[in-house]
Order: sequence, then structure tokens, then C-alpha cells
Amino acid sequence: MAQQASIRQVPPSAPGAVPVTSKKTRSAQGGSYASDGVTDNNVTTLKSDDWGLLGVLTVIAVFVRLFRIYQPPSVVFDEVHFGGFASKYIKGRFFMDVHPPLAKLLLTLAGWLAGFDGEFDFKDIGKDYLEPRVPYVAMRLLPAICGVLTAPTMFLTLKAAGCRTTTAAMGAGLIIFENGLVTQSRLILLDSPLIIFTAFTALAWTCFTNQQEQGPEKAFKPAWWTWLALTGLGLGATLSVKWVGLFTIAWVGSLTVLQLWVLLGDTRTVSARVWFKHLFARIFCLIVIPLTFYMGMFAIHFVCLVNPGDGDGFMSSEFQSTLNSKGMQDVPADVAFGSRISLRHHNTQGGYLHSHSHMYPTGSKQQQITLYPHKDENNIWLVENQTQPLGMDGEEIKGPMAWDQVEPSMLVDGSIIRLYHLTSDRRLHSHDVRGPVTEVDWQNEVSAYGYEGFEGDANDLFRVEIIKSLSDGVEAKSRVRTIQTKFKLVHIMTGCVLFSHKVKLPDWGFEQQEVTCARGGTLPNSVWYIESNTHPMLREDAEKVNYRNPGFFGKFWELQRVMWVTNAGLVESHAWDSRPPSWPILRRGINFWGKDHRQIYLTGNPLIWWSSTAAILVYVAVKGLAVLRWQRGYKDYSNTNFKRFDYEIGTSVLGWAFHYFPFFLMQRQLFLHHYFPALYFAIMALCQIYDFLIARFGGIGLKERPIVGRTGAVVFLAASVVVFTLYAPLAYGNMWTQDECKKVKLLDTWDWDCGTFHPDYARYSPLETPLSGAVPTSVPAAQAGPAPPQADDPKADVNVTPHAQGGPISQAQGPLISKEELVEYRDEEGNLLNEEQIKALEGKVSFETRYETRTRVIDADGNEVHEGVEPQGVAGTIAHGENPETGGLPEADASLAPPNVNAADDVRKEKSVERSGVTAEPESEAGRATGRDEL
Repeated sequence: MAQQASIRQVPPSAPGAVPVTSKKTRSAQGGSYASDGVTDNNVTTLKSDDWGLLGVLTVIAVFVRLFRIYQPPSVVFDEVHFGGFASKYIKGRFFMDVHPPLAKLLLTLAGWLAGFDGEFDFKDIGKDYLEPRVPYVAMRLLPAICGVLTAPTMFLTLKAAGCRTTTAAMGAGLIIFENGLVTQSRLILLDSPLIIFTAFTALAWTCFTNQQEQGPEKAFKPAWWTWLALTGLGLGATLSVKWVGLFTIAWVGSLTVLQLWVLLGDTRTVSARVWFKHLFARIFCLIVIPLTFYMGMFAIHFVCLVNPGDGDGFMSSEFQSTLNSKGMQDVPADVAFGSRISLRHHNTQGGYLHSHSHMYPTGSKQQQITLYPHKDENNIWLVENQTQPLGMDGEEIKGPMAWDQVEPSMLVDGSIIRLYHLTSDRRLHSHDVRGPVTEVDWQNEVSAYGYEGFEGDANDLFRVEIIKSLSDGVEAKSRVRTIQTKFKLVHIMTGCVLFSHKVKLPDWGFEQQEVTCARGGTLPNSVWYIESNTHPMLREDAEKVNYRNPGFFGKFWELQRVMWVTNAGLVESHAWDSRPPSWPILRRGINFWGKDHRQIYLTGNPLIWWSSTAAILVYVAVKGLAVLRWQRGYKDYSNTNFKRFDYEIGTSVLGWAFHYFPFFLMQRQLFLHHYFPALYFAIMALCQIYDFLIARFGGIGLKERPIVGRTGAVVFLAASVVVFTLYAPLAYGNMWTQDECKKVKLLDTWDWDCGTFHPDYARYSPLETPLSGAVPTSVPAAQAGPAPPQADDPKADVNVTPHAQGGPISQAQGPLISKEELVEYRDEEGNLLNEEQIKALEGKVSFETRYETRTRVIDADGNEVHEGVEPQGVAGTIAHGENPETGGLPEADASLAPPNVNAADDVRKEKSVERSGVTAEPESEAGRATGRDEL
């Protein structure tokens, strides 16, 4: 019983833990923390045969990844986002993305070295690369090379874990012929750099662990330090591509804690000094190095993006002031009655209180008040007192300019003011009328009311309430100071406060942000401050203020917060999203691109995918059984091979778990490609289990017959290659037939459309090859990410109607008009519904139905005709039910032209700003790219 009690003290998951009763083992190891059954698996000293096999595998990977990488010659899926970011890097225009910058910088470097000038905007899926001579192949080569390197990295990692060469080659082969990994590594996407850096981290950590488990004689030697430092470098690189790297850090961190725990138990060879040396070595290599690398990438990011862009509206005023042309001259600190000011919102990306000569189409139909993201003369307001000033004769001075003739009187906490809009001669006004969009009882409309010479009324009065906790400096807490004082404006008549939030007005409000007066409005959304301030009576030597330069660290931390908030806010459903439970069983993929009766659809190799999932389940079952047996006193963990099986495969399964289960906690948009890092670890676990079965476990007959193990690996790999070729047309965008497509469509949830393809290969003409250009065809591309450009997926019926009826096409008949009609119905989870399902749901649920028509004209040679052809717009209706997918006003209402007064100049001015491409609209809403994912 004493022996059993001592065995129970040994954690079954500890690497190479030695039972306290094993005196022979302790004597053999001198009582050190060295693990049983560990050999020196130094990957730098592989045999020449291993290096030769590794070279062959790499050549195969090059062929598989680079095969026809030039097709398709048009923008695919998230190339909209990440190619667009390269353009912005080259032009130095600031953008906001939820991903760190490393992979985007590498893509930019590849494009720049190939001559990309940044003029191509990657704006739309299907946009042609050939005519503008975009070096898209060079940019795709960067992810492709990362995909190629993943195969030899898997080989070396399995060798470092102690696997046989046959097993390592099988693992590399599975990486090469995994359809999903092939698809995403041939496009301008971030997933391939993420996976190679994750794989490199796993390789470095496996090599370091092998050094660590050999005992004290290997500790702190050059190889030990090298692999530990490279692990830290890999962690920094992985985190700098996507925040999924946090999961990799958690994996390495948990194993580091386990190592330190084992070291703590070795009191014979590890003194307190040595233990702290181990601790500090890991802190430096696994925390300092990754963090330094990560911050260094953002330093490069800030150096590249020095000009204002469509992402600076996400950032604070201090941050924006560091961008070229966004800085401003010092302004007077004190604000007086008669000051011309611009009011800026403290929250929601800091837009300006704005008015223009357009009226609300509903409510009071008075002049609109909005929040506008750009500096503009329509942002200027004059601060009036509630009563007119008195002149030298004691009489009131009339008019809003009256304070230009008297000594300035400063605004203080509690001042009652009116805000006079200089360009329209109206005052800021509120009343008991519901807001233009947010029609709730606690929010009133805010408008601009009056005319030149009108003295105003009581509904123009607002009280200044300084928020002392947010104001900077003692003086700013008692009187209003430019930039430094944060305050609320309380409407005197109703008690509501001036308020704005992330609700946008429809087209009649130019999609600017809604401003209301809210009773009980939340503090962040009802806080304002003054940015610009001038007064004719203020002396030149008056105290001046400006935004404080936040410096690198201030900008770094602010950007991290904005990235986190934006990433968490990507919660809208998407046509091709999926949830974590569906990933290990490969329930559905993602439609990337469709054109010329071809399609690129992201899906995995089902044989590899399901086998790796089965391997995870096998380990979990064995582990659960072993723990139960261990609790009952069985000595399974006294067997060295089983102990190594438990720890080595457990390490890989732990990596899979850390890269998979955290997604269950997320409510944001998720896609199949989020599973790729976990898939890498699952394939590693599959190979390790196979290696133990054929070469390390005795008693089952395979170890003594190596030919069986080799044959099994070859057969499994060959089967994987066969399955890969069956689904390869979806990875490469190759020709395919409908019958071939239907034969390999094993699950109903695999929702690529076999109707996309021709019935036979004879119908594929030269005009329909991918090199024929970027003319939209019957299979539009899928939506791209959480902020997708407007593009349809290929699940649609296509009807082509000739312009000239009957007979063959000839020049005399004129052009041919191709009409494409796309109709689809989906449930709330994005699944397509067939006719029977739709009929069954009629009267029970409500749908939003969208109908769109496009027309293109081609001549007899199949060339598109542009001149003299009237472009077709969008036709049809949107029918809203009780629970429409998109909120806001019906489209018919949004298109109403509101009354306007002298609006021509205002429209031209604001439209010119919009055409300049500088907006503060979040890219997730504007459809320009946050990168659909994520972490």
C-alpha cells in the first residue's frame, strides 16, 4: 500500500516524471530532472538520407503550392482586404485593422519589390489584375512560400519529437496535400504566414524540450539557449500576424510552467539559484523577446503610415494629430462668449458637431444636426450668452457678433449658452420631438433652428456641466479650456443632454452620425470638448494649448485597445461563417471566388481532416482510461514507452486544444480557416500516434516488422493524394464537370454549387479560361469577411438571354446581352434553403429577399462592349419581415430627397471630401477591410 501511495503522488501528465519508488531509475539518472526514454533528437545532425528526403518533399510542396498560382487573375475573397492594405502601406495612408501588421508588411514588401505602386485598390472581388498590371503573382508568392515551408517544418518537428523518418515524411506529405492549406496558401491572405510561424514555434519548442529533458548537462548550453530564444522569436512573429498567437503563447506558457514545476521538485541537482536562473531565462526568451518583436512591428507600422486615411477616425484626437496634415496650430486655451469653436465628441471616434443646409425629412423637418468626421467650415459655432451684452451706453448690443465689441467673458462651469451656426444663421435647438432614426422616448431630436436676425427661443439654451474627472488640469475643472475641459451640454427646457452614438443617418443624412438629446444618456456618449477656438478680442499673447503628443507607447496602447474593441464588435452573421463544433468534422467551407464556370471553395481534405480528428479522440480515450487505471493503482506510468506516449502526444493535443476551444467563448464571426492552427497540431498528433504504434510499442508485432509501418504510411499518404486530386479543382479554380463535382460531394452541408460547372469539358472554351479577364460571369464571388464588399455567392440559377433571338450570333445581329439573375433564400444561420424547405416555412417565418440584375454586352468574338451601352443598375425590392437581417429605415424611405435650402455648395463640398477617400467610417462597416477575422 505504501508503494501505491507513492505512485499516486506522480502526476500522470508530468514529462518523464520518475516514481519515488523507482530507486533504480533515480540511481541511473543521479536523481536529476532528466526524463526516461529521451534521446538526443538534434535536427541539425540528421542523416544525409533524411536531408535528401526532406529536399524531395520540399520540391513536391513547391509544385503543389505554386501550380497555376497565376489563376485566377482577379481579386479573390479577402485579397480585397489584405491587398488593399498593401496599397495603403505604399501610399502611407493610415488604416485600422484588427490584425497586427507583420504579415501585411511582408505582403507589401513582396508587392513593392515586384514594382507595385499602390494605385490598384483591390476594391472588389473579381476585379481584374491583368489590365492594370498588378504584380499579384509576386504578392501571392509570399503566402505560397510560407505554405511550402510548412511541410519541411512538420518533418523536422516530428523528427525532433523522436519520430521515425517514415512518420516524419508522412506528416510532411499530409501538410502538402491538405486541400484547405493549399487553397489559403495560394492567395494574398494572412493564414499561411500565421501557420508557418505557428509551426516554427512548435519546432523550436520541441527542440528546446528535447534539450531540457536530457537533464542538467544540456541546460544553458548554446543549443539550449538557441532553441529557447527561437521559440520566443516564433511566438513574437505568430502574435504579430494575428492574435491567434495568444493561443500559441498559452500553449508554450502552460508547458513552461510544467517544466518549472518539475525543476522545483528536483532538490538534488536544482538549487534555488539554478531554478531562478531557469525562470529568468524563460522570462527573457518567452516574454521579453516576443513582446519586443511585437512592438517592433508596430513601430514599423507607424513609420509607414504617416498620412491620414480611412482608419484615423477610429483613433483619438491626440493620435490623429501625429499624422501629416492632421496636426493643428496652437489655439487659445480660454473660451469666452463670442468664441468661434468646433465641438468634438469624446467618444465614437471623435466626430465634430456639424450642420448643413439640409432638412430632416421627418419630425420637425428643421435643419439637420450630425456628427461629421472631418474638419469643415460647417463645424464652426459661435458661443452666445443667454442674454445680449451691454454697450458703453447701457443698451443691449444686438446680433450674434455682439461679443466682438466687449471684453471677453470666460465660460465657466454652469454657464448657460447658445450655439450659433455661422454658415446657416441657425442655432442649436432641441424640443420634444423624437429623433430622426432612434425613435425612442428618451431621445429627442436636435436641429438647427432660426434665420438671420432671429433672436432665438428658450429651446436654444444649454448649460455647460464640466466633468471634472475627465478634464485635464486644475483650471480646466473650473472653467472651459480648449482641448483640456470635457463637459456635457444640458438642455435647459427638457433636461436632456447633447448625445451621439454609432447610429448613422440614411442617405438623406449622407450617412453621417446621428446626434440627439438624451435623457439619462450614457456618460461616454454625452461628453464633448472644444478643439478649435478663436476670438477677435483675445490678445496674441493669450495662453495657447495643443494636443499632447502621445509618443510611441501611447499610440501603441491606444491602437491595441481599438483593435480589441473592433474585433469584439464583429458579431454580425455572414453567409459563409461557421461555428467551432462544425470544424473538426469539416461540415462546411467558404466560397472564395467564382468566374467562368469555375470556383475556388475553401474546404479540407476529408481523409486527413477526419483522421486527425479521430487521432485526437483516440488520445483522449486512452488518457481517460489511463487516469482511471492510475487512480486504481495500476502501474501504466511505470512503462517508459507509455509515459512518453502520454507526454509527447499530450503536448500536441494540448496545442490543438489551446488553438480550438477558445473559439467557443467568442460570439464574433468565425470561419473554417480559424481551425487551421489547430489542424496542424491534430496532424502532428496523428503522426505521433502512428509512430508509437509501428515503432515504439512492443507486443503488437509492428515494431518487429518495419515494412508494415512503411507500407501503411505509403498507403495512407497515397490515399490522401488521391482525395486531394478529387477536390483539387476547388483549390486551384480549375475546370470541372457537374458529375465529377456531385460524386465527391459527400455531405449535404458542403455547399459549393455543382451547377456552377459545365456538364462536360468540351464546353470550356478558350474564352472561359481564367486568363480571359475579369468580366463578371454567372458565378459571382462570395462575400469577404465580416465587412464584405457587396458580392453574391454562387448558389444561384443563371439565365442567359440573347439580345438577338434565334440563329447563330453574327456581327449583323449586334452585341449579345447576358442577363444574370441570382435568387437565394437562407435561414438565420446562413444555410441555403431549397424549394421544399421554403414552402414548409411559408407563413411561419419572415424573409428578407434581395433581387439583383446585371447586364453585360459582348460582341460576336466574346469581347465585352463598353461604349454606348447603358450600365445596368440594381433592380428589385427588399421585403422586410418582422425580423429583417438589416436594421434601419426601409430603402424606399431612405431614398427620399429631403427639403433643402441653398444646398448646392454644401453638397459639392461634402461629396468632394468623400471622393478623396478619407473617411472615419469603421472599415468593418464601410466594407473596406478589417479582415474578416479576427484574432
